[in-house]
Amino acid sequence: MASVELRELSKTYGGIAVVDRVSLAIEHGLLVCLLGPSGCGKTTTLRLMAGFVEPSGGEIVVGGRVVSSPDATLPPESRNMSMIFQSYALWPHMTVAENVAYGLTMRRLPKADIGRKVDAILTTTRLAGLAERYPAELSGGQQQRVALARALVVDPETLLLDEPLSNLDANMREEMRFEVRRLHDEYRYTTVYVTHDQSEAMTAADLIAVMNAGRIEQAGSPREIFDEPRSEFVARFIGASNIVKGPALDTEHVSVAGVPVRCTGRRLAVGEPAAISVRQHEIRMSVAEKAGRNAVPAVVIRNVFLGASRDYMVELADATQLRVVTSPADDVAPGTKVWLHLPPERCRALLE
Repeated sequence: MASVELRELSKTYGGIAVVDRVSLAIEHGLLVCLLGPSGCGKTTTLRLMAGFVEPSGGEIVVGGRVVSSPDATLPPESRNMSMIFQSYALWPHMTVAENVAYGLTMRRLPKADIGRKVDAILTTTRLAGLAERYPAELSGGQQQRVALARALVVDPETLLLDEPLSNLDANMREEMRFEVRRLHDEYRYTTVYVTHDQSEAMTAADLIAVMNAGRIEQAGSPREIFDEPRSEFVARFIGASNIVKGPALDTEHVSVAGVPVRCTGRRLAVGEPAAISVRQHEIRMSVAEKAGRNAVPAVVIRNVFLGASRDYMVELADATQLRVVTSPADDVAPGTKVWLHLPPERCRALLE
Protein backbone atom coordinates (compact mmCIF):
# COMPACT_ATOMS: atom_id res chain seq x y z
CA MET A 1 0.00 0.00 0.00
CA ALA A 2 1.05 3.62 -0.50
CA SER A 3 -0.30 7.02 0.32
CA VAL A 4 -1.21 9.28 -2.62
CA GLU A 5 -0.99 13.06 -2.54
CA LEU A 6 -2.10 15.53 -5.19
CA ARG A 7 -0.40 18.90 -4.79
CA GLU A 8 -1.90 21.82 -6.76
CA LEU A 9 -2.45 19.41 -9.66
CA SER A 10 -3.54 21.03 -12.93
CA LYS A 11 -4.19 20.00 -16.51
CA THR A 12 -5.05 22.46 -19.26
CA TYR A 13 -6.13 21.91 -22.85
CA GLY A 14 -6.07 24.91 -25.16
CA GLY A 15 -5.85 27.26 -22.22
CA ILE A 16 -8.86 25.69 -20.46
CA ALA A 17 -8.19 24.18 -17.02
CA VAL A 18 -9.83 20.73 -16.98
CA VAL A 19 -8.18 20.04 -13.62
CA ASP A 20 -7.57 23.25 -11.68
CA ARG A 21 -5.07 23.22 -8.78
CA VAL A 22 -6.47 20.11 -7.11
CA SER A 23 -4.94 19.17 -3.75
CA LEU A 24 -5.90 15.97 -1.96
CA ALA A 25 -4.13 13.70 0.53
CA ILE A 26 -5.14 10.01 0.48
CA GLU A 27 -3.89 7.91 3.37
CA HIS A 28 -2.73 4.30 3.13
CA GLY A 29 -5.59 1.86 2.63
CA LEU A 30 -8.41 4.36 2.16
CA LEU A 31 -11.06 4.12 -0.56
CA VAL A 32 -11.63 7.62 -1.93
CA CYS A 33 -14.38 8.50 -4.41
CA LEU A 34 -14.00 11.39 -6.83
CA LEU A 35 -17.64 12.31 -7.27
CA GLY A 36 -19.15 14.81 -9.65
CA PRO A 37 -21.10 15.43 -12.87
CA SER A 38 -19.79 14.78 -16.37
CA GLY A 39 -17.08 17.22 -17.34
CA CYS A 40 -16.02 18.09 -13.79
CA GLY A 41 -12.45 16.75 -14.23
CA LYS A 42 -12.67 13.57 -12.18
CA THR A 43 -11.63 11.12 -14.93
CA THR A 44 -8.80 13.39 -16.07
CA THR A 45 -7.60 13.49 -12.46
CA LEU A 46 -7.62 9.69 -12.37
CA ARG A 47 -5.73 9.45 -15.66
CA LEU A 48 -3.15 11.88 -14.31
CA MET A 49 -2.72 9.60 -11.30
CA ALA A 50 -2.32 6.57 -13.56
CA GLY A 51 0.34 8.30 -15.65
CA PHE A 52 -1.65 8.30 -18.90
CA VAL A 53 -1.72 12.11 -18.90
CA GLU A 54 1.08 14.53 -18.02
CA PRO A 55 0.22 17.43 -15.67
CA SER A 56 0.44 21.06 -16.71
CA GLY A 57 1.17 22.07 -13.13
CA GLY A 58 1.57 20.68 -9.64
CA GLU A 59 2.66 17.15 -8.80
CA ILE A 60 1.54 13.69 -7.72
CA VAL A 61 3.36 11.99 -4.87
CA VAL A 62 2.94 8.26 -4.18
CA GLY A 63 4.56 6.74 -1.10
CA GLY A 64 6.72 9.84 -0.68
CA ARG A 65 8.02 9.72 -4.28
CA VAL A 66 7.09 12.27 -6.96
CA VAL A 67 5.68 10.29 -9.90
CA SER A 68 4.21 13.17 -11.95
CA SER A 69 5.18 16.78 -12.49
CA PRO A 70 5.50 19.08 -15.52
CA ASP A 71 9.20 18.20 -15.61
CA ALA A 72 8.94 14.39 -15.51
CA THR A 73 6.21 11.74 -15.49
CA LEU A 74 6.82 8.13 -14.49
CA PRO A 75 5.20 5.83 -17.10
CA PRO A 76 2.12 3.82 -16.06
CA GLU A 77 3.93 0.47 -16.13
CA SER A 78 6.42 1.72 -13.52
CA ARG A 79 3.85 2.91 -10.95
CA ASN A 80 2.60 -0.40 -9.49
CA MET A 81 -0.97 0.77 -10.01
CA SER A 82 -3.91 -1.19 -11.42
CA MET A 83 -6.68 0.57 -13.32
CA ILE A 84 -10.17 -0.71 -14.12
CA PHE A 85 -11.97 0.98 -17.01
CA GLN A 86 -15.65 1.40 -17.82
CA SER A 87 -15.40 -1.18 -20.59
CA TYR A 88 -13.64 -3.82 -18.36
CA ALA A 89 -11.12 -4.35 -21.25
CA LEU A 90 -11.11 -8.16 -21.00
CA TRP A 91 -9.35 -10.22 -23.66
CA PRO A 92 -12.21 -11.95 -25.54
CA HIS A 93 -10.04 -14.89 -26.68
CA MET A 94 -8.85 -15.70 -23.14
CA THR A 95 -10.69 -17.60 -20.43
CA VAL A 96 -11.46 -16.01 -17.08
CA ALA A 97 -8.39 -17.67 -15.55
CA GLU A 98 -6.16 -16.54 -18.43
CA ASN A 99 -7.45 -12.95 -18.21
CA VAL A 100 -6.78 -12.85 -14.48
CA ALA A 101 -3.32 -14.40 -14.90
CA TYR A 102 -2.28 -12.00 -17.68
CA GLY A 103 -0.51 -9.43 -15.49
CA LEU A 104 1.35 -12.15 -13.58
CA THR A 105 2.41 -13.81 -16.82
CA MET A 106 3.79 -10.50 -18.11
CA ARG A 107 5.82 -10.26 -14.90
CA ARG A 108 7.25 -13.72 -15.65
CA LEU A 109 6.28 -15.26 -12.33
CA PRO A 110 6.76 -19.04 -11.98
CA LYS A 111 3.74 -21.02 -13.23
CA ALA A 112 3.12 -22.54 -9.80
CA ASP A 113 2.96 -19.09 -8.19
CA ILE A 114 0.65 -17.83 -10.94
CA GLY A 115 -1.70 -20.79 -10.47
CA ARG A 116 -1.79 -20.34 -6.70
CA LYS A 117 -2.47 -16.61 -6.86
CA VAL A 118 -5.12 -16.96 -9.58
CA ASP A 119 -6.93 -19.71 -7.68
CA ALA A 120 -6.92 -17.59 -4.52
CA ILE A 121 -8.27 -14.44 -6.17
CA LEU A 122 -10.93 -16.34 -8.14
CA THR A 123 -12.16 -17.81 -4.86
CA THR A 124 -12.20 -14.40 -3.20
CA THR A 125 -14.13 -12.81 -6.07
CA ARG A 126 -16.53 -15.79 -6.29
CA LEU A 127 -15.40 -16.73 -9.79
CA ALA A 128 -13.84 -20.13 -9.15
CA GLY A 129 -16.62 -21.99 -10.97
CA LEU A 130 -16.25 -19.76 -14.04
CA ALA A 131 -12.50 -20.08 -14.57
CA GLU A 132 -12.75 -21.78 -17.98
CA ARG A 133 -15.46 -19.55 -19.42
CA TYR A 134 -14.83 -16.76 -21.92
CA PRO A 135 -15.95 -13.14 -21.37
CA ALA A 136 -18.79 -13.46 -23.90
CA GLU A 137 -20.24 -16.25 -21.73
CA LEU A 138 -20.43 -14.04 -18.63
CA SER A 139 -22.95 -11.53 -17.31
CA GLY A 140 -21.97 -7.89 -16.87
CA GLY A 141 -21.50 -8.36 -13.14
CA GLN A 142 -19.30 -11.41 -13.68
CA GLN A 143 -17.17 -9.52 -16.20
CA GLN A 144 -16.78 -6.72 -13.67
CA ARG A 145 -15.57 -9.20 -11.05
CA VAL A 146 -13.04 -10.60 -13.56
CA ALA A 147 -11.72 -7.07 -14.10
CA LEU A 148 -11.45 -6.60 -10.32
CA ALA A 149 -9.70 -9.96 -9.91
CA ARG A 150 -7.20 -9.14 -12.66
CA ALA A 151 -6.44 -5.78 -11.05
CA LEU A 152 -6.03 -7.18 -7.53
CA VAL A 153 -4.00 -10.31 -8.32
CA VAL A 154 -0.84 -8.30 -9.13
CA ASP A 155 -0.78 -6.76 -5.62
CA PRO A 156 -0.85 -3.11 -6.70
CA GLU A 157 0.07 -0.31 -4.33
CA THR A 158 -2.86 1.70 -5.66
CA LEU A 159 -6.12 0.64 -7.34
CA LEU A 160 -7.82 3.09 -9.72
CA LEU A 161 -11.42 2.59 -10.90
CA ASP A 162 -13.03 4.71 -13.62
CA GLU A 163 -16.86 4.51 -13.50
CA PRO A 164 -16.56 0.71 -13.08
CA LEU A 165 -20.30 0.02 -12.67
CA SER A 166 -21.76 2.35 -15.28
CA ASN A 167 -22.45 -0.43 -17.82
CA LEU A 168 -24.47 -2.57 -15.38
CA ASP A 169 -28.24 -2.56 -14.89
CA ALA A 170 -29.64 -0.98 -11.72
CA ASN A 171 -29.94 -4.19 -9.67
CA MET A 172 -26.49 -5.47 -10.61
CA ARG A 173 -24.97 -2.06 -9.98
CA GLU A 174 -26.37 -2.03 -6.46
CA GLU A 175 -24.99 -5.51 -5.76
CA MET A 176 -21.54 -4.63 -7.13
CA ARG A 177 -21.26 -1.52 -4.91
CA PHE A 178 -21.16 -3.79 -1.90
CA GLU A 179 -18.81 -6.21 -3.68
CA VAL A 180 -16.30 -3.44 -4.35
CA ARG A 181 -16.43 -2.44 -0.69
CA ARG A 182 -16.10 -6.06 0.48
CA LEU A 183 -12.99 -6.61 -1.62
CA HIS A 184 -11.49 -3.33 -0.45
CA ASP A 185 -12.03 -4.30 3.19
CA GLU A 186 -10.30 -7.62 2.51
CA TYR A 187 -7.25 -6.25 0.66
CA ARG A 188 -7.05 -2.64 1.97
CA TYR A 189 -5.34 -1.25 -1.10
CA THR A 190 -5.25 2.51 -1.48
CA THR A 191 -8.16 2.97 -3.89
CA VAL A 192 -9.40 5.91 -5.96
CA TYR A 193 -12.86 5.40 -7.45
CA VAL A 194 -14.39 7.80 -10.00
CA THR A 195 -18.19 7.97 -10.22
CA HIS A 196 -21.07 10.36 -10.88
CA ASP A 197 -23.40 8.17 -8.79
CA GLN A 198 -24.00 9.45 -5.26
CA SER A 199 -25.22 6.05 -4.01
CA GLU A 200 -22.04 4.33 -5.21
CA ALA A 201 -19.90 6.90 -3.44
CA MET A 202 -21.90 6.76 -0.20
CA THR A 203 -21.78 2.93 -0.19
CA ALA A 204 -18.14 2.40 -1.07
CA ALA A 205 -16.10 5.38 0.12
CA ASP A 206 -14.18 6.21 3.26
CA LEU A 207 -13.71 9.72 1.85
CA ILE A 208 -15.66 11.55 -0.86
CA ALA A 209 -14.15 14.42 -2.85
CA VAL A 210 -16.93 16.31 -4.67
CA MET A 211 -15.61 17.89 -7.87
CA ASN A 212 -17.02 20.76 -9.91
CA ALA A 213 -15.46 22.64 -12.81
CA GLY A 214 -12.05 21.04 -12.30
CA ARG A 215 -11.83 21.70 -8.57
CA ILE A 216 -12.65 19.88 -5.36
CA GLU A 217 -15.58 21.74 -3.80
CA GLN A 218 -15.55 19.69 -0.59
CA ALA A 219 -13.89 16.54 0.76
CA GLY A 220 -15.01 14.53 3.78
CA SER A 221 -16.63 11.35 4.99
CA PRO A 222 -19.97 10.37 3.42
CA ARG A 223 -21.78 11.58 6.56
CA GLU A 224 -19.91 14.92 6.56
CA ILE A 225 -20.63 15.53 2.89
CA PHE A 226 -24.32 14.70 3.32
CA ASP A 227 -24.99 16.41 6.65
CA GLU A 228 -22.63 19.40 6.37
CA PRO A 229 -22.51 20.66 2.77
CA ARG A 230 -20.51 23.85 2.46
CA SER A 231 -21.64 25.11 -0.93
CA GLU A 232 -24.86 25.30 -2.92
CA PHE A 233 -23.37 22.94 -5.52
CA VAL A 234 -22.55 20.23 -2.95
CA ALA A 235 -25.93 20.60 -1.24
CA ARG A 236 -27.78 20.17 -4.54
CA PHE A 237 -25.56 17.38 -5.91
CA ILE A 238 -25.53 15.26 -2.73
CA GLY A 239 -29.06 14.42 -1.69
CA ALA A 240 -30.75 17.03 -3.90
CA SER A 241 -31.29 19.63 -1.18
CA ASN A 242 -33.70 22.54 -1.43
CA ILE A 243 -31.96 25.91 -1.38
CA VAL A 244 -33.80 28.91 0.08
CA LYS A 245 -32.35 32.40 0.06
CA GLY A 246 -32.89 35.68 1.85
CA PRO A 247 -31.20 38.41 3.88
CA ALA A 248 -29.72 37.53 7.27
CA LEU A 249 -31.74 39.05 10.12
CA ASP A 250 -29.09 38.31 12.75
CA THR A 251 -26.30 35.76 13.31
CA GLU A 252 -28.60 32.72 13.00
CA HIS A 253 -31.83 33.81 11.29
CA VAL A 254 -32.62 34.34 7.59
CA SER A 255 -35.78 35.90 6.17
CA VAL A 256 -37.41 33.27 3.93
CA ALA A 257 -40.47 34.58 2.09
CA GLY A 258 -40.88 37.09 4.91
CA VAL A 259 -40.62 34.49 7.71
CA PRO A 260 -37.62 34.37 10.11
CA VAL A 261 -35.97 30.96 9.74
CA ARG A 262 -33.37 29.81 12.24
CA CYS A 263 -30.41 27.88 10.83
CA THR A 264 -27.09 26.29 11.77
CA GLY A 265 -23.78 25.85 9.94
CA ARG A 266 -22.13 29.24 10.33
CA ARG A 267 -22.71 32.60 11.97
CA LEU A 268 -24.26 35.15 9.65
CA ALA A 269 -23.65 38.86 9.27
CA VAL A 270 -26.75 41.05 9.56
CA GLY A 271 -28.05 42.03 6.12
CA GLU A 272 -25.85 39.68 4.09
CA PRO A 273 -27.47 37.60 1.32
CA ALA A 274 -27.67 34.08 2.73
CA ALA A 275 -28.50 30.63 1.35
CA ILE A 276 -29.86 27.74 3.42
CA SER A 277 -30.00 24.07 2.42
CA VAL A 278 -32.73 21.77 3.74
CA ARG A 279 -33.39 18.27 2.42
CA GLN A 280 -36.71 17.20 0.94
CA HIS A 281 -37.41 14.45 3.48
CA GLU A 282 -36.57 16.68 6.46
CA ILE A 283 -39.40 19.17 5.85
CA ARG A 284 -42.63 18.42 7.71
CA MET A 285 -45.80 19.51 5.89
CA SER A 286 -49.21 20.15 7.49
CA VAL A 287 -52.54 21.52 6.32
CA ALA A 288 -53.20 22.82 9.84
CA GLU A 289 -51.81 26.28 10.56
CA LYS A 290 -48.60 26.15 12.58
CA ALA A 291 -47.31 28.79 14.93
CA GLY A 292 -43.77 29.10 16.19
CA ARG A 293 -40.32 29.20 14.69
CA ASN A 294 -39.47 28.03 11.17
CA ALA A 295 -43.10 27.55 10.07
CA VAL A 296 -43.44 28.86 6.51
CA PRO A 297 -46.73 29.01 4.55
CA ALA A 298 -46.84 27.53 1.05
CA VAL A 299 -49.21 26.24 -1.63
CA VAL A 300 -49.06 22.73 -3.14
CA ILE A 301 -48.20 22.84 -6.85
CA ARG A 302 -47.69 19.14 -7.54
CA ASN A 303 -48.41 15.81 -5.82
CA VAL A 304 -46.86 12.61 -7.24
CA PHE A 305 -47.47 9.16 -5.72
CA LEU A 306 -44.24 7.07 -5.84
CA GLY A 307 -45.37 3.98 -3.94
CA ALA A 308 -43.12 4.26 -0.89
CA SER A 309 -43.51 8.05 -0.69
CA ARG A 310 -45.18 11.14 -2.15
CA ASP A 311 -43.18 13.81 -3.93
CA TYR A 312 -44.60 17.34 -3.64
CA MET A 313 -43.67 20.63 -5.22
CA VAL A 314 -44.78 23.58 -3.09
CA GLU A 315 -44.48 27.32 -3.65
CA LEU A 316 -43.70 29.98 -1.05
CA ALA A 317 -45.09 33.51 -1.01
CA ASP A 318 -42.00 34.84 -2.85
CA ALA A 319 -42.46 32.21 -5.65
CA THR A 320 -39.61 30.01 -4.37
CA GLN A 321 -40.44 26.38 -5.12
CA LEU A 322 -39.39 23.51 -2.82
CA ARG A 323 -39.64 19.75 -3.11
CA VAL A 324 -41.06 17.89 -0.10
CA VAL A 325 -41.10 14.10 0.34
CA THR A 326 -43.69 12.65 2.72
CA SER A 327 -45.36 9.39 3.66
CA PRO A 328 -47.55 7.93 0.86
CA ALA A 329 -50.52 8.21 3.22
CA ASP A 330 -50.30 12.03 3.14
CA ASP A 331 -52.45 12.99 0.15
CA VAL A 332 -52.77 16.77 -0.26
CA ALA A 333 -54.33 18.11 -3.44
CA PRO A 334 -52.66 20.77 -5.61
CA GLY A 335 -53.87 24.24 -4.72
CA THR A 336 -54.08 23.48 -1.00
CA LYS A 337 -52.45 25.92 1.41
CA VAL A 338 -50.00 24.15 3.72
CA TRP A 339 -47.48 24.97 6.39
CA LEU A 340 -43.90 23.79 6.19
CA HIS A 341 -41.85 23.21 9.31
CA LEU A 342 -38.14 23.57 8.55
CA PRO A 343 -36.24 21.95 11.46
CA PRO A 344 -33.68 24.51 12.67
CA GLU A 345 -31.00 21.84 13.22
CA ARG A 346 -31.39 20.68 9.58
CA CYS A 347 -31.39 24.15 8.01
CA ARG A 348 -27.74 24.70 7.13
CA ALA A 349 -26.35 28.12 6.21
CA LEU A 350 -23.97 27.59 3.29
CA LEU A 351 -20.57 29.19 3.00
CA GLU A 352 -20.93 30.01 -0.69
